[in-house]
Amino acid sequence: MAGIQWMIKGPWFTSCNCDIGCPCQFNSLPTHGDCRAVWGIDIEAGYFGDVRLDGVRFAGLIAWPQAIHQGHGEVQPIVDSSASLEQREAVLAIMRGEHTKPGATIFSVFATTIDTMHDPLIGPIEFEANVSAREARMRIPGVVDCTGEPIRNPVTGDTHRALINMPDGFEYTVAEIASGDVTTGDQAGIDLNWKGAHAHFVELHWTHEGVVH
Repeated sequence: MAGIQWMIKGPWFTSCNCDIGCPCQFNSLPTHGDCRAVWGIDIEAGYFGDVRLDGVRFAGLIAWPQAIHQGHGEVQPIVDSSASLEQREAVLAIMRGEHTKPGATIFSVFATTIDTMHDPLIGPIEFEANVSAREARMRIPGVVDCTGEPIRNPVTGDTHRALINMPDGFEYTVAEIASGDVTTGDQAGIDLNWKGAHAHFVELHWTHEGVVH
């Protein structure tokens, strides 16, 4: 691991093409045989060495033809256009799993499974996420539009709350489980399209050493 120390905190929203609950969270094979996902975060507080990351937004599209651990994946990083050049370089390094203890974050793990790194996209990221309410909207014009909402009881329509607790997880400690809808546009290098699939919300807190549990 290189010597730059970093930290990011903020609301994190992700959705994948698996059924709600996502077998990958339990070391099982993905629902449909392949794994496709989108993520986004609005960094409330953070730094990368001497570079402050407060207020920076970044996102990503990612896909594997089989389960994640079987490799041959592709990823497209996206950084909000309001970020400075130094901030862009910092979050792209984090997304590549650089300056991170091996296996300590999902990006460090994912980096070992990726064959194709698409050129980063720089553009406006509209992002709103309420972790406790399980509600989110992320829109990157021409690239991706996704929403998250609470799971609902199929009989009463009432919201249903479920959590996953991973004391040693490399993405989070506790996640609020939700339902996600995702579509991609003509500027996306990876095609994602689903309704009512898995989503989860996290109060993310990572450092170069991994998830702060």
